[in-house]
Amino acid sequence: MNEIGRTVLINSDLLKRGLLTRDSYSHKGDYGHLLLLCGNESMPGAAVLATGAALKSGCGLVTLHSTPRALLAAVTVCPSAILSENAGSCITMVPTDLSKYSAIGIGPGIGREPATQNAVHRLLEQANEARIPMLIDADALNILSLHKDWLNEIPSGSVMTPHDGELRRLTDWNGVDARELAAKELCERTGCVVVMKGFGSQVLTPTGVKYTNTTGNAGLAKGGSGDVLSGLLSGLMARGYDAATASAMAVWIHGYAADCLTSKCTAEAYNSNDLINSIFKGFSRLYSI
Repeated sequence: MNEIGRTVLINSDLLKRGLLTRDSYSHKGDYGHLLLLCGNESMPGAAVLATGAALKSGCGLVTLHSTPRALLAAVTVCPSAILSENAGSCITMVPTDLSKYSAIGIGPGIGREPATQNAVHRLLEQANEARIPMLIDADALNILSLHKDWLNEIPSGSVMTPHDGELRRLTDWNGVDARELAAKELCERTGCVVVMKGFGSQVLTPTGVKYTNTTGNAGLAKGGSGDVLSGLLSGLMARGYDAATASAMAVWIHGYAADCLTSKCTAEAYNSNDLINSIFKGFSRLYSI
């Protein structure tokens, strides 16, 4: 997508222009390997949701690095995932070899323990050195708000997905009118694509393009919806989409899945796991002729 200087609506016609395809003579190694650092002993569900969504993104391999309880929960629901164990109650270490990964997703459910903060810093340094793009969400954003000098260490081609509270902590903005300006400044400072989550989610790029989503509804205002988006978006990055395209595609598919569920069972009665199981509907729409 190349729409510099414009405000662009995210719809199926836009996304179909840049869809990647699959070669019949290919294998899982051709479609990217995602590393997820999500969850801890008290929040294993975040790891399960992010991993489940990532496995629906089209990428070839997904590795979940997390604590024992989160891995036990994940293996029962997501048997296709590769597991990397971090002993203890929270994430305190980074996998030793990052070279095998094409993208990294971090944040959902990791908490803000001092040892986890140190692990986030090490990951930023190593991913930056290895030039691996990252999806940064949830507690990883909150950790960055405590160490704003670390913003300079985010790898090129990365994505940040703050909701309003996280954006406020990262930028110290005050007032509704300052929200988009704060996101633009964050985008310019870090070189990241910034996804402002909410109704009509907006995707801001360092080149000055603003994409506005056209799918989604209030049924997404439930715990776990953001974890699903993180897994899907980081999986699309691992699959080979650039940061802006992956972000636009993820928010549209995420919202489209929610719209399909709302038409079937109302906005009240579906949950984040239902959302994962409806991701395929967005892909079906995009890949239809």
